[in-house]
Amino acid sequence: MSDTPDIDDPTLHWGPATLGVRAGARPTLEMEHSPAIFATSSFTSRSAAEAAALFAGEQAGNIYSRFTNPTVRAFEERLARMEGGDACVATASGMVAILSLVMATMKVGDHLLASNGLFGATISLFTNYIVKFGIGVDYVDPKDPAAWARAMRPNTRLLFVETPSNPLTEIADIRALADVAHAGGAKLAVDNCFLTPVFQKPLSLGADYVIHSATKYLDGQGRCLGGAVVGDSQSVGKDVFGFMRTAGPCLSPFNAWVFLKGLETLSVRMKAHEDNARHLAVWLNEQLGVKRVFYPGLAGHPQHELAKRQSRGYGAIVSFEVEGGRAAAWKLIDSTRLCSITANLGDTRTTITHPATTTHGRISAEARAAAGISEGLVRLAVGLEELEDIQADLHRGLR
Repeated sequence: MSDTPDIDDPTLHWGPATLGVRAGARPTLEMEHSPAIFATSSFTSRSAAEAAALFAGEQAGNIYSRFTNPTVRAFEERLARMEGGDACVATASGMVAILSLVMATMKVGDHLLASNGLFGATISLFTNYIVKFGIGVDYVDPKDPAAWARAMRPNTRLLFVETPSNPLTEIADIRALADVAHAGGAKLAVDNCFLTPVFQKPLSLGADYVIHSATKYLDGQGRCLGGAVVGDSQSVGKDVFGFMRTAGPCLSPFNAWVFLKGLETLSVRMKAHEDNARHLAVWLNEQLGVKRVFYPGLAGHPQHELAKRQSRGYGAIVSFEVEGGRAAAWKLIDSTRLCSITANLGDTRTTITHPATTTHGRISAEARAAAGISEGLVRLAVGLEELEDIQADLHRGLR
């Protein structure tokens, strides 16, 4: 009997939990059971001829940890298998994963069509920096495929969407947007940070690329920064990899190892996060002073049925609007004793933030209004504490 199952056997259809534990793990001659950390900047060759073959791409192997490192490669292979992609390129952060995709696949004169419900830093990246490279950018309602079709141009090359969106958990129809993109000769990228491959697999719905901030749920404990692009063997395996190799926004071996360990528990954690979030959303919906709750798992969510069709779960992000605007939102946040006041998410610990002045504080008031982000909006990333304790902590502020 072998030490590990043949995880790469195409005739065996492993589930996401199994892939999260096993994929990409190849023991060295030391036969370690847990993946090793290859903390080295470079690798040696057996001869000058072998070194030349490695640099020429004629032979597979390790050269320099900026672009070839066994620990990073193990994380890339594991995440690619979980998402159903052919290739994955790991990066130093989620934001640089987005940058790497755009820089590798677009050029001067191209047009990028993006959701107006994106994370604030993503909007800033597109609006303030990507345009400097001669790439046009426009924003569209993520919920309206017809609006995306109307906004397409002959030079549109990429559609970019988060679903669920941050922070209002709006759901985009991935298959419909993929059809719009492909009809116009473009490709679709989906930020899958909130649901992860445990709950949603955009590539199976027609998307061409999946973006991750591994900093969030893939890690799961708020320890390391990292990102990833998943897709096909050409656009990601060669083009995005080529940009990463040359520009150097690479993931460190230690962080890759942390993410590998995070993927082992991802399935269990996501289900526990969601269980807490669903119950908390229902509870918030019943509280005085709460005007509206945003959570796809609620039957009253505008895209609840769509969420049911294209995903296997609703995630752990619950946003809600309180009466009284910013003053009431800040009072609620400052009254908590258990929740962590931080804009990060995906942690075992519940985090709370005021999007209008944190995650979306750098974009214009007009852009916030277009995205539906009010001064009374509060975002929770529901953690793994006891549900009753989270409720009691929030009740202190709502009271």
